[in-house]
Amino acid sequence: MALRIGDEAPDFTVDTTQGPISFHQWIGDGWAILFSHPKDFTPVCTTELGYMAGLAPEFAKRNTKILGLSIDPVEDHKRWMKDIEETQGHAVTYPLIGDRDLTVAKLYDMIHPNASGTDKPRTAADNATIRSVFVIGPDKKIKATLTYPMSTGRNFDEVLRLLDSIQLTAKHKVATPANWKQGGDVIIVPSVGEDEAKQRFPQGWRAPKPYMRIVPQPK
Repeated sequence: MALRIGDEAPDFTVDTTQGPISFHQWIGDGWAILFSHPKDFTPVCTTELGYMAGLAPEFAKRNTKILGLSIDPVEDHKRWMKDIEETQGHAVTYPLIGDRDLTVAKLYDMIHPNASGTDKPRTAADNATIRSVFVIGPDKKIKATLTYPMSTGRNFDEVLRLLDSIQLTAKHKVATPANWKQGGDVIIVPSVGEDEAKQRFPQGWRAPKPYMRIVPQPK
């Protein structure tokens, strides 16, 4: 069954490059990014893991942990991590799940439920759907999902922007307009009534239409 925004992120216990983890316990009271890959030692994924490693300090500033997944075993991940650091210039300091039996991939609907076999007989093409991103909040609910084809590297700057937007909404009850960037104006969410809006935003707002209440980004 497909997972949707607002669903509880399924819990699991797995082996990773940093030892066994229980997902919900590992998240703790912070946020998490779970992102997956078709297979180890593939070119586009190598660039993605390296870029995400470079962004790791930015996610840490936002109280957000990073967790990668590939269907290959942990031993292969550790060898691949050497290639990633060598070619991309960033060491992978976040854990990578070894999902060789496809348990987590199926749990998160990243691969066809009838897929079978372990990692070894399979190719990256067999696993084309295992290319997803899940943003998960402190309440263990799914806040956003993204799925890309194998041939297109994901824009992890956009994942960071998405996280910033979601965290702003959670803290300040504002939404972000199209192409919003840090520091740009935001919009008071419609569920906030006039009295609450006046308390939250005593400086007032600009309203080109009654349903568009625009304010500077809260600090």
